[in-house]
Amino acid sequence: ATKMIKSTLNMLPIDVAVFLDDPSSEASIAECKKVALQLHERSALAVRDPRVTFEDNAIFLDTLEKYFELPLETKLRDSRPQHHFQVGTTPEGQETPLCVANPECHDLIDTMDDNNKPIPPLGPDVKWRYFHPYGERPTAEETNFSSLNLPPVCPEEFPEWKDVLDTWASKLYNASITLAQMLAVGLDLPVNTFSDMMFKGPHLLAPTASDLSKYGTEGQILAGFHQDLNFMTLHGKSRYSGLDIWLRDGSKTRVSIPDGSILIQAGMQMEILTAGHIKAGYHQVVINSRTVEQIAESKEANRSLWRISSTMFNHIASDELLTPKIGSEEEISKYPPILAGDHVARELDKITLFSK
Repeated sequence: ATKMIKSTLNMLPIDVAVFLDDPSSEASIAECKKVALQLHERSALAVRDPRVTFEDNAIFLDTLEKYFELPLETKLRDSRPQHHFQVGTTPEGQETPLCVANPECHDLIDTMDDNNKPIPPLGPDVKWRYFHPYGERPTAEETNFSSLNLPPVCPEEFPEWKDVLDTWASKLYNASITLAQMLAVGLDLPVNTFSDMMFKGPHLLAPTASDLSKYGTEGQILAGFHQDLNFMTLHGKSRYSGLDIWLRDGSKTRVSIPDGSILIQAGMQMEILTAGHIKAGYHQVVINSRTVEQIAESKEANRSLWRISSTMFNHIASDELLTPKIGSEEEISKYPPILAGDHVARELDKITLFSK
């Protein structure tokens, strides 16, 4: 039977406050079970965390909009191709969705019915990105992956840059640690199973920026159909619509995040650690009819036409071994052990950001 697109998934947020208050309470354990179940079914969930404020997100979005309105050559100055674009700007047209060159991905799209198909990406994304490393990093003696653990690039036009980005990153990072603990409890694992592995990981605040004055027509792909390679991706609410996600059952859904909530998505490292019990979620960002309305509203009100995603990629530390913590022998056998840093390098290579 053809599954219709579940046009919009209004996600009821998980309440992190009960876990912060008393991790062993019945209410808290019930929320932990919900985290594990929703990630299993959807690879995504909405979260309300009292430490993450809507105001912080707004300050962050304002700063990034101002930055991306700067001239092209200024933004290119903050680009670091010699470091695989893992700090500073990644210009539009640089990052290619994994799907473009991956026959398995095209086979997957071919098996989907028309209501649930993504728009197949045929070339590089038109979005820019800014990578800002966050958190404690391993010393050169502690890691074999120093190229994935670089200091941030801070544009000289914005003396407040590091403060604004670190403030927002710290909120999302704290939320991710708590969610990693809630997930462990929900899967009947020791509470720090995942959070301990995230210590000194190559976490990145990774906002995307798309120029809707140039790429504002309905159906335009901003970020082609893909999965994230990290452990957990967190997003504050964007000022423009466009995100579609795919649930485990293959149905495509537009995401609506309640105001003041953040969206969590499972990445490949989470899939490996759970032997596929939780899948790395497929998603795309495409201009839809609501985005077109929002562009018109912004022009009317003279607001920025850059679509910023307030995204953070949280990682397992590069020198940790990714190997399943749950699952049957058969499920585990599908995920041979690999160092997190080797996994990241392999996946970056596929999306043309990692030059050997």
